[in-house]
Amino acid sequence: MKIALIGATGYIGSRLLDEAASRGHDVKALVSRPENVTPKAGVQAVRVDVQDRDALAAQLAGLDAVISAFSGHAQPDVHDYYVRGIESIVAATKAAGVPRLLVVGGAGSLEVAPGVQLVDTPAFPAQWKATAEGARDALRLLRSEKQLDWTMLSPAAHIEPGSRTGVFRLGGDGLLTDAAGNSHISLEDYALAMIDELERPAHSRARFTAAY
Repeated sequence: MKIALIGATGYIGSRLLDEAASRGHDVKALVSRPENVTPKAGVQAVRVDVQDRDALAAQLAGLDAVISAFSGHAQPDVHDYYVRGIESIVAATKAAGVPRLLVVGGAGSLEVAPGVQLVDTPAFPAQWKATAEGARDALRLLRSEKQLDWTMLSPAAHIEPGSRTGVFRLGGDGLLTDAAGNSHISLEDYALAMIDELERPAHSRARFTAAY
């Protein structure tokens, strides 16, 4: 497929780039610093400002899908910057006529009990709250979207470098935990789950999660 990967040099985005490229997809890596994209066969690095909807739409034209690993971690106002960026990505994807948008979500909006989301629990780390609330608002935005075929993949509560095992569980809106009560997944297996969804859509207009 011909896809765009927004945020291809980020913590999760870089693993998504590795996975997509390894499967032979043509990837347009849309980033603020193209020089930071590791050269790979089938990968084209392009500088773009995600907040510029027209410029972004021009880069998306003619593609089969968009994967967004966009984040606002480095910005002073993480929440608002992230939400504006997602709004721009949704608008640009529609303007370009791209049929599918896959979004890296957050674990914070997953439920730990009926009606109780992880981000609203006392133990949720304060330094990640703005990011989690931004991702939750992005999910609300997508769920109100009437035109676009979207999918959001929320990781487990803990996502870190590890192995590409291919052995994990998929779920819906609830936080997945193992027998010891831990919720975790490797970056590599998260990327595998996302590119599997790209190739074999199973969660159209829905959010899902992946964890061990």
